[in-house]
Amino acid sequence: MPKNPSSNGAMDVTSPKRARTQGGASARGKKVLISDPIEQVCVDILQKAGVVVDCKSKVPPAELKKIIGEYDGLIVRSGTTVTAEIIESAHKMTAIGRAGTGVDNIDCVAATKKGIIVMNTPGGNTVSAAEHTCALIASLARNVAQGDASMKARKWDRKKYMGVELSGKTLGVLGLGRVGREVISRMQSYGMDVIGYDPFFPPDASRKLNIEPVSAAD
Repeated sequence: MPKNPSSNGAMDVTSPKRARTQGGASARGKKVLISDPIEQVCVDILQKAGVVVDCKSKVPPAELKKIIGEYDGLIVRSGTTVTAEIIESAHKMTAIGRAGTGVDNIDCVAATKKGIIVMNTPGGNTVSAAEHTCALIASLARNVAQGDASMKARKWDRKKYMGVELSGKTLGVLGLGRVGREVISRMQSYGMDVIGYDPFFPPDASRKLNIEPVSAAD
């Protein structure tokens, strides 16, 4: 079953060493159900490790409860809700993988009681989210959306939508987690100064990343 994320959100089971069950036995011959759309590379990796993969998207809860007992593992995204009732019917299951960050659609308490490991990929979309954020910041600074609309209206308001340089400006970031830090490293390359607030991130660690820590009051 997957453990570490790759940049495209697929779960990392690329080596035979990773394709192990909870007890350390080979995953070959094990059955895994993927109940939400997922990158083909994930399916390929599992199959290469000898795992029997069934891809069945949008399975109704009643049907999922009926068939879940056939599988040793389950991989979901946000479309499948794995309830305690479904988990109770998962007689062979050893692991549930979430191809994404949140596990709020999985009853982790019920899974733990049944001895099923629940895993997620918290860094799977970190870079994508950070790059998208940086693109939006640059777009706002340069009025890209407004300029595009103006051009489509057969106008040329060059001075009106000139925008401003990001270099030398100050960027404020709320939350210095994975995505926040990736955004900061990219925007610092634009020459931006960064202030950041995160009650759980040590001020000394912030300063090492050239982030000026600020309080909530600031």
